[in-house]
Order: sequence, then structure tokens, then C-alpha cells
Amino acid sequence: MRPNEINWSQLGFGYMKADWRFRSFWKDGKWDEGGLFDNDRITISEASTSLHYGQECFEGLKAYTAKDGSIHLFRPDENAKRMQATCDRILMPHYETEKFIEACKEVVRANREWVPPYGYGATLYMRPYMIGIGDNIGVKPAPEYLFSVFCMPVGAYFKAGLAPVKFIVTDYDRAAPHGTGAAKVGGNYAGSLMPHELAAKQGYADCIYLDPETHTKIEEVGAANFFGITHDGVFVTPKSPSILPSITKFSLIQIARDYLGMKVEERDVFVDNLDEFAEAGACGTAAVITPIASITYKGKEKVFFSETEVGPVTRKLYDTLTGIQFGEIEAPEGWIFKVD
Repeated sequence: MRPNEINWSQLGFGYMKADWRFRSFWKDGKWDEGGLFDNDRITISEASTSLHYGQECFEGLKAYTAKDGSIHLFRPDENAKRMQATCDRILMPHYETEKFIEACKEVVRANREWVPPYGYGATLYMRPYMIGIGDNIGVKPAPEYLFSVFCMPVGAYFKAGLAPVKFIVTDYDRAAPHGTGAAKVGGNYAGSLMPHELAAKQGYADCIYLDPETHTKIEEVGAANFFGITHDGVFVTPKSPSILPSITKFSLIQIARDYLGMKVEERDVFVDNLDEFAEAGACGTAAVITPIASITYKGKEKVFFSETEVGPVTRKLYDTLTGIQFGEIEAPEGWIFKVD
């Protein structure tokens, strides 16, 4: 499919081959200059550490066509820093922040016609990733690495868009205590596939993961971060060393505090105390915000604001965040990186 054949208002969240992607290779202790490739296939050694030992990581961010027609990235420097933190955890080399941002910009420029126009709510989703490659069969860091960025136009992550959906608490763990929960590695997501499928078969959008040590506190909602709005208007989000630090969540924290004048708390969220919340939601790059209609735990369903309507605070958070991303609302300094 070519861009002129796309119905921008009907886009889902799925892979679509754009024309160009960026790749850079690390060998002998340094990265090459990198460049654009039109082939969406890669060839690596059968002994690559990414295939056998999970030495790989990825990021997700978006490019937006703003109201004034310009194209920009939303906080790509934070994605670069998070990837670097993940690389530290699994012993991979850093890809420098400035080079990371320029690689993303280069991909946007090369795929300009794939960037959805303003007014459809669609974006250009970008997937930077790094994998260990080269000939290696021992359990140790790879001798070589590949860093790449590819992209595709996307619409809403959930088919219903900004509409409340139901979740169920799972007995499975997303991460281990002192493990890789705070790192964006593929193994965390592979382990979530079965719990997600079990939840979906019961009619839920996804499952809620509790802390792996005590199984008493909410940590993540599927592949997204959790937030709740208390009855007295406090924005609450869990704090734990095994939660992936969501750039969307930290953006919402600042929006809640500085734009909506709300009190913000990062703290434990006990699953048996959900009555403290008038509204709840999941947040992340892909879905932005997904309102939580209800959470089922041990056979009991806790309904929040509504099973069919979006809560007023959740709506304000969503409208403000997306307004900033699409250039309709002035952004905090340093959040927007324009693509020349």
C-alpha cells in the first residue's frame, strides 16, 4: 500500500512497510556512521545473542503533523536515555542521544509522505531497536550490535479509541524482583503474551500485573503504566523499581501538576484499596491513554467512573497531552523536537 491509498481516519495499530529505515552497526568498539536502507529484512548470524540470550531492547515514539503543518517528535531525548538505561542493564553499548534523535529525524524526512496529515488523530509510529549480533555461542555480551529505526503510520491502539475498557488482575508476574522490569527488553513482553491471551478469552482488554514480591500492589496494565484519580482529585501512579518508566506517564504527571493544578503522588497502589479512585487509566506511547472501566480482582469487579463514558479528569489529561503533541497547546520547554 502506498500513502495515497491510505484512509487516514481508518488506520489501526499494525505494521506497514514504509520506504526507508535507519541502521547503524557497532563493531570493534565503535558505531559506524549509519544510513538509510530500503530493505525491510535483516540478515544476522544464527549465533546472535539476541536470538539465544535475549540481548536486545527497543523503544517506541511518534512523529506528529502539527496544526501549523510542521512535523515534530515528542520527547525523543527521553527515549534515548531510557534505551541507554536498558543497554546498561543488559550490557550493550549506548547509542548517543544526539545521534538517536538525528536517526529518528532522518527516518521521518525520508518517509515524509507516510506521516499522517493533521486532523485525523493518526501519527507516524517509530520503533528504534538494538540487537546483539555476530558469531557468539557462549553466554556473554555480543561481539557486534545493530541499531535501527523503522516507522509506520498508525491510528488508535485499541479499536474503540478513547473509550473505557475492562481489565482483570492476573496471577502471573510481568517481572521479577530486582530483574529487568524497568528495562524495555523483549523478554518482558514475551512473558506477557499468555496472560494477555487468557484475559482476552475472558472478555477483558488485558490484565493487571501486581508487584512480583508481595502481589498486593498494582504495577502495570498490560504493557502500559497505571494511574488513578482519587475522589479528592489527586493524580496517583505506582512507584516501583520493576515498573518500566513511561515517558507518557511522566508527561502526564507534569501536565496534571502544571496544567491542571492537581496534586500528584507516586506511591504504592494497593489492589485491595481501589475504592480510593474515582477514575483510572493506563498510559503509554502506543495507546496514549486508555480509560479503565473496571478492574476484576478475585472475582469482584470494581467499576470506576463509568463503563461507557470517559471520566472528566481523564478526558482533560488526554486532551491536554494530545493538544501538546499536535501543536494545539504550548508545550513545556524541551518537549518538542521539530523535524526540519
